[in-house]
Amino acid sequence: MQFASPCDPRTRRFVTPTRLVWQTSGECAPANVMRLLQAASGQATYPPPPCCSLPPGAGLLLDFGRELAGGLRLVTGAPADQQPVPIRLRFGESVSEAMGEPNNDHAIHDHLCRLPWCGQHEVGNTGFRFVRLDVPADGQPVELAAVQAVSLMLELPRQGSFHCSDARLDQIWDTAADTVQLCMQDFIWDGIKRDRLVWMGDLFPEQRVISTVFGAHDSVPRSLDHVRDVTPLPRWMNTISTYSLWWILVHRDWYLYHGQADYVREQRDYLRPLLERLLGYVRPDAGLAEIDASFLDHPSGLRPDAVRAGVHALLVMALEAGAELCHLAADADLAVRCRAGARQLRSTVPPVDPTSKSASCLLALAGLVDPVTVNRECLAREPLTGLTTFFGYFMLQARAAAGDYDGALGVIRSYWGGMLDLGATSFWEDFDMAWLDNAARIDELVPAGRVDVHRDRGNFCYKGWRHSLCHGWAGGPAAWLTEHVLGIRPTAPGCAAVSITPHLGTLTFAEGVLPTVHGPVRVRHVRRASGDVTSEVQAPAAVQVVRA
Repeated sequence: MQFASPCDPRTRRFVTPTRLVWQTSGECAPANVMRLLQAASGQATYPPPPCCSLPPGAGLLLDFGRELAGGLRLVTGAPADQQPVPIRLRFGESVSEAMGEPNNDHAIHDHLCRLPWCGQHEVGNTGFRFVRLDVPADGQPVELAAVQAVSLMLELPRQGSFHCSDARLDQIWDTAADTVQLCMQDFIWDGIKRDRLVWMGDLFPEQRVISTVFGAHDSVPRSLDHVRDVTPLPRWMNTISTYSLWWILVHRDWYLYHGQADYVREQRDYLRPLLERLLGYVRPDAGLAEIDASFLDHPSGLRPDAVRAGVHALLVMALEAGAELCHLAADADLAVRCRAGARQLRSTVPPVDPTSKSASCLLALAGLVDPVTVNRECLAREPLTGLTTFFGYFMLQARAAAGDYDGALGVIRSYWGGMLDLGATSFWEDFDMAWLDNAARIDELVPAGRVDVHRDRGNFCYKGWRHSLCHGWAGGPAAWLTEHVLGIRPTAPGCAAVSITPHLGTLTFAEGVLPTVHGPVRVRHVRRASGDVTSEVQAPAAVQVVRA
């Protein structure tokens, strides 16, 4: 397999620290620290300007104000001996992580390096907001003219927007969009600290947010093709069977939002044998499908029966989506067989496990069970427990399918808002509402007697500082708010037709934009004193609008 040598599509920008969080005191106290909070050119000069001086044993912690992807540039002064000097640098998504012993898998977050005399040095490539600098006790003094974060990200204008009468929802939409944009590196990553990989399950909510906020960006097809090209059949994508199902569902979703039928036809040689393999899991006795290497989300792994039920629902949806794609790829016979396989699967309905919201929402979204019943008996019961940031998006979708828009909005405000209350500027790989109890904010030193939520919380593969605090699968509310509060939903491929059905709940107004390949669809909904909602809609001539 050969790959062309690509150019880096990302933009480099330099970010000045916004705050000094901590520094050593006494004989080890740095001098002239405020120098580092001033904007600087980043160019070393001789003679150097007044520098921040760090004696042996000195340390300080800088806050760059928001989650960033990239590294650090240090500009040094000119000590008399003109020799390189050692320094230790620790990157953290939280104050706690930078002040501790950061995890170093997938990216190195803890560096011991040497700084040049009167020069620049760049180090690090990870996700972070905080950086701690320490001079070894047996080292030499360090003179710093500037410390700047090197931000690496796709510099994209937001084509979509959302604004409403609830500032908390506005902040959640913005933070969800920021989270996904940070994960739009040269490919679509799951997280910018960890794992920095193209995971197909993560890509479904990510691409839905990208469609909502940035339109038809080529990083999505590039990521889809990458996973396809490194996964020869009969292997499963990312070694997980359901992630191959998500690849089919993402392709169908991308086509619905952006058209591009030629791109779908390019997938025929891979799609056909993948669907043939999936049809082999349709049981002639109409039992539950059993696929090896199955996975929904991490908590579901504790309930094997729930995983089987959720995978059964996913297979129904994947075969039906595959049938649509096959028609585009001029494979009518396989399309017929996929629909027949889905009908066979629909003849068996797994029981709803009210303890597994992840599996239950998939059964509702597949149309195997009544969404209203699932919402009443599972999703709306203790609605803030059993959530995950990945499947939280599909739970919101299932609640919308049940007509429970107010309940979904309450979950968004409390659950995603709970991360904001702890100081988040991007949404996390996982979150549990119980973590809020006596928790310190992630942007402060942890006071005695308070819970260090980054170090002491987390489960499965995201325990402690390994936990990613910028994970694209958590961005789902941006797509959900546009689709259900603004009410803009594509109903024909490429948004050739959209329905406009707002659900304001207790909001007095909501307005925003959905980008399409034909141009923006703009809406503004206002609740009158009578309770009625009036709407203004502007859409391109090529987009048919169906209003409720």
